[in-house]
Amino acid sequence: MPTSRLSRRLVLASGGALLATGASGLRVPARAQTLAPTPTMRGGANNYRPGAPIVERIGGGGFWMTGTVRRAGDGVPLPDQRIQIWAHTTEGHERDPQSHGATLTDANGEFRLEMPQIVPAFGQPHGHLAYDSGDFETVFLRPVMASAGDTTLQADFVLQPA
Repeated sequence: MPTSRLSRRLVLASGGALLATGASGLRVPARAQTLAPTPTMRGGANNYRPGAPIVERIGGGGFWMTGTVRRAGDGVPLPDQRIQIWAHTTEGHERDPQSHGATLTDANGEFRLEMPQIVPAFGQPHGHLAYDSGDFETVFLRPVMASAGDTTLQADFVLQPA
């Protein structure tokens, strides 16, 4: 009749295997990561104008502000969301009404608005963007361009329901 003996080697190997599979998550179902909301940036609301009109283009154009808008948590693209854009450009200061405009996201949650070339203000070439429509928490962004010679700037929003 066979006798079962627990050897030190068997105990260590079994324990190690249990620890390895437990630590690697093999015993726990996979969970989707949640997408955190975008925080408002310091200085993003400077010269903000509530209700800036939706426009085809700001000024003479030549520079593109682009980005995406998604819902926090699951990352679903959000269509028809209003994004306001303004900046210090070759045609005006960021406080000037003609330097402000808004656009809507498309079916994929993407937006694009042409505007005059952004120029440095306070030593930094930067744009301002705001989501302020009310279905989600307001977010102000102030992305800085890598170079004053760049002709595009992208800013992405992840919005938290209000």
